[in-house]
Amino acid sequence: MAADVGPGLAPNQTPGLVCAHHHLYSALARGMPAPPRTPSGFVEILELVWWRLDRALDLESIRWSAMLGALEALERGCTAVIDHHESPEAIEGSLTVIADACAEVGIRVNCAYGITDRHGADGALRGLAENERFLRDGGRGMVGVHAAFTCTDGTLEAAAGLAAELGVGVHVHVAEGPGDADAMDRFRDLASDDWMLVHGVHLPDDHGLAGTMVHNPRSNMNNAVGYARPARFANPVALGSDGIGADMLDEFRLAYVRHREDDVTASPEVAWGWLATGWDLFPEARSDRVTWSYADMDPWCLAFTTGVGPLTVEVDGEPVLVDGRPTRVDPDEIRARAAEEAVRLHRRIEDA
Repeated sequence: MAADVGPGLAPNQTPGLVCAHHHLYSALARGMPAPPRTPSGFVEILELVWWRLDRALDLESIRWSAMLGALEALERGCTAVIDHHESPEAIEGSLTVIADACAEVGIRVNCAYGITDRHGADGALRGLAENERFLRDGGRGMVGVHAAFTCTDGTLEAAAGLAAELGVGVHVHVAEGPGDADAMDRFRDLASDDWMLVHGVHLPDDHGLAGTMVHNPRSNMNNAVGYARPARFANPVALGSDGIGADMLDEFRLAYVRHREDDVTASPEVAWGWLATGWDLFPEARSDRVTWSYADMDPWCLAFTTGVGPLTVEVDGEPVLVDGRPTRVDPDEIRARAAEEAVRLHRRIEDA
């Protein structure tokens, strides 16, 4: 069965792929200093790894992480990213920095700042203000929330209210670990169809929350939080990377084999359908064109064929990748500048 990718495409073409949940700031995390001790569970992974990283970010490291993350997305045929950002020491203006970096590389982005009460009420208010500033200035985005377990009820209500006022959804991690299992009860009267519910590992089948579930198989396995079993949900399901690059064909393959491990009757067409939900979330990506190095972009073939890469990518009619090389930016310069910034970022993490 051929992949459902839309009319007018050759067998080796698809629209631009969509990463429905990314953390572009994680692009500079590779090689970061080891945590002071080995984390023993999901909350300690956050405390000892990711929350150390986000506190060390400044606007310059945010820019180069976004440039590198956008470049790597483009090089894998991903033309649209739904990003979730946090940088508690550099909140104001951070979403514009990310959006400008992605535009420079030539990909589309939807931005959100993850509001949290981890840094007190003032930090939550500053995060809310950054979402509002960016959206009112015409940026494409959502209102971001880190997760229910790091927010007060008042903060959750303020985020949902701002999103409703501005006509956008809320982009939030939901029940990723067992410590956030009560998110269902806290969001039940707030969530709407335009929300992005990320992970959902510890939600019951009949959770009753409105919104699109975003499945991140590689991240869930890496953090040992469990298998979300997304096929059980009545909600639409999309695929994200949770910050581990934006190779969405690879994420599709992993989503399929994880599904197959749980259910031997599973078909790769289901995981492809999760990938295709990205085009409903970011409809403009349907008009982008990716010509691949593989002759038949069929889910049954792609599930078992690694190394497939884009030859050309057109975004809004403009060739932004030709013969595997970006046309708007110098990838060698981006990688060199990002490596320099990573050294500075990692030094700040060590010194904190």
